[in-house]
Order: sequence, then structure tokens, then C-alpha cells
Amino acid sequence: MKKLQNLLNTLNKEFNLDIAYKKEYIMAFTHSSYINENKKLSKNDNYERLEFLGDATLEIAISDYLYNKFPELSEGELTKIRASIVCEPTLVKYALQLKFNDYIFLGKGEEKIGGRERPALLADIFESFIGALYLDKGLEVVKMFLKDTLFAEIKDNTDFGFIDYKTDLQEYASKEKIGNISYHLIDDSGPSHNKIFTSCVTIDNNKFGTGTAKSKKESEQLAAKEALNRLKYFKEF
Repeated sequence: MKKLQNLLNTLNKEFNLDIAYKKEYIMAFTHSSYINENKKLSKNDNYERLEFLGDATLEIAISDYLYNKFPELSEGELTKIRASIVCEPTLVKYALQLKFNDYIFLGKGEEKIGGRERPALLADIFESFIGALYLDKGLEVVKMFLKDTLFAEIKDNTDFGFIDYKTDLQEYASKEKIGNISYHLIDDSGPSHNKIFTSCVTIDNNKFGTGTAKSKKESEQLAAKEALNRLKYFKEF
């Protein structure tokens, strides 16, 4: 617990947050495996509810920032930029930069299989910290913290190499009146800290693309890309 206090002190100095050692921050760094091995703790004393709140807080904070920074961009363009920022690789990047992985309370089993370095967990912990910060200090302080972290990724609207293929596929299908799109996880394999996910995309129950990646979201993006390429190819003939 003292280590976490050191982290909060460091964040206060670096980001001028003025946060104190509170239960919300302990919960934000507590994995369910730690709860399972410490029976005195409540089952909801883990990060998961705060991660839910933090995810929504990130979305509104970044949406507000983008809306004001890029008045010339359309809703679709703003959505693509937001998706390129609120994604696992970016959240993991800042979780590691801030050394959040050093402060997670894990059960012995999760620790043994490398859970501390698992990308999905690191992204969740970043979001749960945002949730705790929102509860403690409110949205404006969250924005102040993000100004020196996630907002630093947003330089100008020409800098984004990310393509949101799922949005592109949805827009294309709507324009061409193709049918209903849905995504399905068809396989996940490997150890829990290094899983590989394979997803497919169907249009009116017909499979049009598959994708394999280290996260479910990325596998869906690759499936959408393949489907989009196939649809455009078939349209030419």
C-alpha cells in the first residue's frame, strides 16, 4: 500500500493533481485475483467498476477536446480520431510510461503468469485510474491530467495513420444498402497474458472477412478491413 502512496505523490508532483491516498485509488489498482486471495475484501473492491466509469469519462473528455480543437471536422472524422486515441496500444503506452504496472495488486497466480505486463490489463488499469480521478476530483482535473498524456497524441488532424475500418465498413454498407453487419469471436488461444484473438465479420449471416490480432478489438478491425476490400473488389465486376 505504501508503494501506491509513492505513485500518487509522484503523480501529484508531475501533474499538479493534489490527490490523496483514498480507497478509490486502491481499488483502481486492485485486480480480482488479489480479492480472491484476500477474503476480507469485498468482491467489488477491484478495478472493474472504476474501469467502466473511466472508459466513459475518457470518451466525454476526449470528445469535448476534439470538438473544440477541430471545428472544421465532421462527426465521422472526429469519431475516427477519438478511436485512434482511446485504444489499447495508446492506453498501454501511458500506463507503462507512468509505471502503473509496478503498483497493481495481483494474486499470486496472476503474477506468476505475467499478468502485470498483460496489455489488456494495463489498458484497463489506466481507465480505472481515470475513473478514480473523476470521482475524487471531477472532470476538469481529469482533462488537466489528459492534457499531458493522451491529448499529447493529438497534434493535428493530419497526423493519424489509424483507419477505423469498422466505421468505414458500416458507412459503406449503409451507402450501398448491403445488409446487417455483426462481429463474432471465433477463436482465442494462448496464455492469458498473451492471447491471440480471431474474429469474423458477417453481413446478413454471410462471412465476409476474418482477422487475427492480440486484442479482440484489433481482430475485428482487421476482419472489417478484409470485408471492405472484398466488397469493393466484387463491386468492380
